[in-house]
Formats: sequence, C-alpha cells, structure tokens
Amino acid sequence: MALEDVCSFKERSVQHKWFSFSSLGDAAIPFPMSDHYNLRYSRLETSENNCGVPLHFFIPPLPHSSSFIKRPLSSFCPPKNSMTVQRPFRLAHGTTTLGFIFQGGVIAAADTRASAGGLVACPAVHKITPIHSHLVVTSSGSGADCMLWERILIREIRLYQLRHGHRLSIRATAKLLSSMLHPFKGTEMCVALTLCGWDNGPKLIYVCSDGARLQGDVFSVGSGSPYAYGVLDRELRWSLSKGEAISLAREAVFRATHRDAYSGNNVDLFHITAQGWSQRKREDLKEEYYRDKEKKGKKKNDKLK
Repeated sequence: MALEDVCSFKERSVQHKWFSFSSLGDAAIPFPMSDHYNLRYSRLETSENNCGVPLHFFIPPLPHSSSFIKRPLSSFCPPKNSMTVQRPFRLAHGTTTLGFIFQGGVIAAADTRASAGGLVACPAVHKITPIHSHLVVTSSGSGADCMLWERILIREIRLYQLRHGHRLSIRATAKLLSSMLHPFKGTEMCVALTLCGWDNGPKLIYVCSDGARLQGDVFSVGSGSPYAYGVLDRELRWSLSKGEAISLAREAVFRATHRDAYSGNNVDLFHITAQGWSQRKREDLKEEYYRDKEKKGKKKNDKLK
C-alpha cells in the first residue's frame, strides 16, 4: 500500500491458510500480513503481466471453512441460463460546467442539477470539487464515477506530497489522472473532469474517461455546453476584469440551463489566482433570469423613448 510505504511500516511473515480459485485447496504458505495489534496492511502477491491484480484470493479462517473451500469451481459461477436484466429506460446524464482563463486568473462555474433521464435526482449537488489550495475540478458524467475518481486524485496528490515534500504540478496531475483512466476506455464508466488551477500561471486542462488530455484557455463540458460556448465565444477576452469574468460565467451557465433540461437550479462559481481559490456564494438561477428580464425591459423602454 502507498500509505504503508510513506509511514515505513514493516511486514511480518506469518503462517496462514490461503485460498486460490485455481486450486481450491488448503495449503500453509507464509505471506506478509498484519497482526491484531497494529494497523499494517497485508501485501498480496501480484503479477506484472496482469496490471498488479492479486494472483490469489485470501479468505479469513472460518469455523467450518474446509467444506466451503473444497466446493467445486462451478458453484462460484453464475448459471448458464442466467441473463442480464436491462433497465426499463436509458438513464441519460446532463450538466453544464465551464472554465476559462483571463488576465485575473481562472474562472470555474457549474450548475447544480443532477439528472437521471427525465428525473431531477438532486437539485443541489456540488460539481466543482477543490483538490488542494490552488486546484479545483469541475465534473461531468456519471455522478458516482466522478466522485470516486476525485477522491482517488485527492489521495494520490496528498501521498505524492508526503513522499517528495512538494506538491505535484497541475500538468503532472492531469497526466496521472489520464493514465489511471485510460485502462477503462471502452467501458460504461463516464468521467469528464476539467482541472482549473494556478501553477506558475493559470492552467486549464480537460481529462476524460478514455484517457484524452487537452490543455486550453476555455472549456465547457456537458449537455448544456453548446449554449455556454455560444456566450463565451461572443464575450470572452483576455482583458476582462474580475467582475466582468464572474458575470460572463454566470450568464453562460444561465443561458445553458435556460435551453438544456438536464441543467439548472443554481450556479456555483470559483475564482483561482496565485493566492489560491475563492468560492462565491451559490446563486439561484431564477435571480439571473429576473436580472436578464429587467435588463431587456430597460432596453425596450430606451428604444421607445
């Protein structure tokens, strides 16, 4: 385990019975494991040819384990006539997240609606996750997959800092995440993360579950991204002030949620600079709607005058 290496734990070889699906028999083989008086983890024998997957599966000693161990391998397999149960309907996912770079740092914004098909599963989720003091990640895709990989990323960055005494750079973080996600290419896992941070300057890198890694100045991801890009392409420029950049991000998310049924409810917004990230108070998109309506009313009255 990585934490075991950092803390310099020592292993102890003990006699223990192990169980292998290949032989399904009893054997007394020494292997490293922890005892009952400390928190050390056991290290299983692995193979370099199968990406570190354990060669044997160990089971705890049970009072009547001998009869269980000697069961034939066929008893662990699903019946031949079993079939996969399909969902009655396809669960479509949708979101709107964006990030862009301007002269005052990096802006990251996202809506807060979690959808499952036509169902609003949760109206107040957090789609922007702080990784450390100078890095946040916007997430699109399956909520469970995104949460899992964000936690894995936080753990790996923290362990790297403990080992080497300094933080992993944002480019290296994106490369690490891409390498971890690439083996899942072609599976049903759906993860699209945009790394927004400051590391010797503003950084914006997009990583998705097929291992793709792209660096740029503006990204919008999710079902509402075409509408958000329409606003960003028209208004975004390097010389924006902080207030103008915040207003632009808020409007881009609002326009996307106005047209995209899978996005909506609120907008979360982060601003990342050399001093770290800062989060604005969550705003209800209804307020943006009424502000926009009032603005249109003023323009109409000015034309009539």
